[in-house]
Amino acid sequence: MARVLVTEKLAESGLELLREAGHDVDVQVGLSPEEIHATIPGAAALIIRSATTVTQAMLKAGTELQVVGRAGVGLDNVDVAAATEQGVMVVNAPLSNVLSAAEQTMALILATARNTPQAHAALVQGRWERSKWTGMELGGKTLGIIGLGRIGSLVAQRARAFDMNLVGFDPFISPERAEQFGVRLVSLDDLAAQSDVVTVHVARTPETIGLIGSDFIAKAKDGIRVINVARGGIIDEVALMEGLDSGKVAGAGLDVFSSEPMTESPLFAHPGVVVTPHLGASTREAQDRAGLTIAEQVNLALSGDFVPFAVNVDAGEVPGTVKPFLQVAEQVGALFSGLVDKLPERVVLSLEGELGGYDDRLVTLAAAKGLLRTSDASVSYVNARSMLSSRGIQLNVVSKNQPREYISLLTITGGGRSISATVRGLQDEPRVVKLDDHDIDVPPAGNMLVVRNDDRPGMIGVVGTVLGEEGVNIDDMNVGRIDDETGAVMVITTSEPLSESLGSRLRQLEGILNVDVVGV
Repeated sequence: MARVLVTEKLAESGLELLREAGHDVDVQVGLSPEEIHATIPGAAALIIRSATTVTQAMLKAGTELQVVGRAGVGLDNVDVAAATEQGVMVVNAPLSNVLSAAEQTMALILATARNTPQAHAALVQGRWERSKWTGMELGGKTLGIIGLGRIGSLVAQRARAFDMNLVGFDPFISPERAEQFGVRLVSLDDLAAQSDVVTVHVARTPETIGLIGSDFIAKAKDGIRVINVARGGIIDEVALMEGLDSGKVAGAGLDVFSSEPMTESPLFAHPGVVVTPHLGASTREAQDRAGLTIAEQVNLALSGDFVPFAVNVDAGEVPGTVKPFLQVAEQVGALFSGLVDKLPERVVLSLEGELGGYDDRLVTLAAAKGLLRTSDASVSYVNARSMLSSRGIQLNVVSKNQPREYISLLTITGGGRSISATVRGLQDEPRVVKLDDHDIDVPPAGNMLVVRNDDRPGMIGVVGTVLGEEGVNIDDMNVGRIDDETGAVMVITTSEPLSESLGSRLRQLEGILNVDVVGV
């Protein structure tokens, strides 16, 4: 059972999922940074939203911390670099609020186009002001979308329903991809000049801070309206105010601000501005999704499994062919580590057949994690490669698209030893199929006994008798001849740990050539 510290409000469904996994869920909302520093020791996981800032000092205080979960998308309040250096995984919920944020964007576009909040406020105060709040139709107007990721593409789909023309700026996608959303890619300057409404959907980074500033506004179409449901600071609020005052900017819809919470700003008094207090993800559905998603990610991280939304793990998408080999790679790595007295300076991971045709980064991380699993419990997908490097161990990857005996085969070789595995059947059952130069067929197990012996009758009985006397029950066993036909090999897997004394006893028996005791 691991302690999970939750410092901000999380959907009850997410908390319950953590409890069902057997974790001690410690909910302490409203702590100051100093109080979090005092509380975090002993926690294996920290779950936050946007109000908690995770600093390097906080991470160092969490000496047992394995994962930080941000129940949302943005990570500007987490020192990801410091977490990576410490081997702490950082996960978020990137899909939890995309629909809510896209809908909030459309709400602000409509509100600024039709002056709905201003007309509402006037009417409830007793003023009938039809002529004052004349608006703008969206049909036929041009919407400029900066950032065509998950949220930007959803906004594009919805804007097309209003018969808007769509232009976009995103240096990270192809024109063909943009066309799938009905968006024509242009330069940022051209987007400013052509757009009646511009909306931003990019992360806040040093490169995007002030992206919509005085230079952009000077090049913009007269009467442009500006929408921000992404992150505060991407729009220069001083430049925006100047544009509003000059009339260059007709209106703005802002859900986020340079510092939050913000309750006072010259922008709030401008009649063309609609503001909301960071409501992009504030729907019941988004909150539930964020809570459930981050709980799922934290559960995976604490169990040592692959975490799809880990932001500081160098890995791509996981195709169906690759996914079952993640566990296999880690198991084979651990078994290899148990076969050798000491990890050699150079280890080779070979990926053959269908497996060799995919991105190898994640399988390599899993293998590296397995190689270190028996010697360091703190190893994770985050730090496995760096830990290998720090120990002077070079892990090389060789990929071959052409299959030999198996559709896909994973092999780890080094120091004169080798172990290979594949998956079989509809359930992708993992099987160890080669050990050194010997063909075998056993499932990977945490405890394995490899016995080389003279090829003569009765040797299986001799080994089995010793195991029985030691109280060891055999789970699986595979027997084969060594290539030169002067000897044989037995590979035995067991549920219970195997002692080195068992290996010593077997080595003293007549006809036993060599014994490897592997405990993972």
